[in-house]
Amino acid sequence: MRSYLALLVPALAAANPIGIIGGDDTPSLDEITIVSASASGNGCPQGTVTTDLSPDRKVITFGFDAFQVYTGPGTGPSDKSKNCQLHLNLKYPGGFQFAVVESTYHGYAQLEKGVTGTFYSTYYFSQDAAATTTTRTSIDGGGIWADGQVYTKQDQVPTASVIWSPCGATGILNVNNRIALTSSNATASGQISDDDATVAFTQQVHVSWQACK
Repeated sequence: MRSYLALLVPALAAANPIGIIGGDDTPSLDEITIVSASASGNGCPQGTVTTDLSPDRKVITFGFDAFQVYTGPGTGPSDKSKNCQLHLNLKYPGGFQFAVVESTYHGYAQLEKGVTGTFYSTYYFSQDAAATTTTRTSIDGGGIWADGQVYTKQDQVPTASVIWSPCGATGILNVNNRIALTSSNATASGQISDDDATVAFTQQVHVSWQACK
């Protein structure tokens, strides 16, 4: 089964073309390119991840074979929480900084009543690892989720805590995604699987610019 990374809304969200947030003197979004990418974590161990980078180097898709969490009879603590950190080596115009403002994920969850699934995403640049922004979204099981639903998670990073890339021509953007399941019912079962994650600087991610000082 293949699904798309995300959480919260039981429907796919259409991605709309994204433009630059800023004035006419800001660099074009076309100037951002993905130089290389990798993934690490117990949700995406070596040998379980594939990457597909578009010819224009604006969109990258990660395919996962092991980013899955489960809870219920017979499961242990290690089954209930997994993380996968995406590392994107980016090239962009010198003299400007950019910040991730919004990103969108899609996925699938099946959660019985009493099970809660929580999705955390932490954004930071390697050059300033102390400056992070973390979003958190949860699903309470039961109802439509008991039968399984596609979900959408959309991160809107508040401008007060926006993460700016370092000044210069390159930067490594890290997105640490963690899925965790908790349960108030020892006999209830639940699972969340993430098979694909796509980061697209043309349609999936909003950016805003400021000149370096």
